[in-house]
Amino acid sequence: MNVQLIIFWIARLVAALIMLQTLYFKFTGQPESIYIFSTLGIEPWGRYGSGIAELIASILILIPATSWIGAGLGLGVMLGAIVSHLTVLGIEVQGDGGYLFILALVVAASCLTILSITRHDWIPMLGTWRRKILPTN
Repeated sequence: MNVQLIIFWIARLVAALIMLQTLYFKFTGQPESIYIFSTLGIEPWGRYGSGIAELIASILILIPATSWIGAGLGLGVMLGAIVSHLTVLGIEVQGDGGYLFILALVVAASCLTILSITRHDWIPMLGTWRRKILPTN
């Protein structure tokens, strides 16, 4: 079996499973989630919105043809989480030892891996978009 294919599957499963696992906390209004999004000043809609985005990203990541789209969305959500930890929340939130921050880093790295492996799928689209927006004529 191809090593790149194994890495692709591992990255997809890791990103999707971590994001799907956190949905319980977001959608059931667990105190940790409420604390985080209240501290950010976006409770409850930020919690629901990020949960919906993570659900969509996870589904797209698990479908091979759309995994690059899900990885892009997942990376965007995780960059938001990482920046929130570094600027407002702190690395450690409510004594978690930095667990949520580490999970965000792992998902971001997995999404970057997916995007790297699928670059042949999405890079040509960037060229098409650029030609439509910035014609060379």
